[in-house]
Amino acid sequence: MADMKQAERKVAKLAKEITAFAKQHGGAEGQLAYLGQMGTRIVLVGDDGGWGDLVAPTHAVAQSAAEKAGITLHESFDGEFAAKVRTGPYEWSRMAGIQIGGPSNG
Repeated sequence: MADMKQAERKVAKLAKEITAFAKQHGGAEGQLAYLGQMGTRIVLVGDDGGWGDLVAPTHAVAQSAAEKAGITLHESFDGEFAAKVRTGPYEWSRMAGIQIGGPSNG
């Protein structure tokens, strides 16, 4: 019984964070990505192109939190959904630094 109450509290906390993100970014959509034993990542993309993520302990908690927050979930992170993401200089520098000969991430 305690596990159920703990899951309900986690759902409520994540839903509140998702709702706050959506409010800050003019709305939001999401995608759930299984992380194995770590849980499930909730990838969020705001209507303004801002993005972020949260990690839920289970897929069921992630799904419930997204539903409670009222966001649209996508099956995969591609197409129009992925095209909404807007990156800035920091992200481009980090991505380039991963490549051989790219700028330092330090």
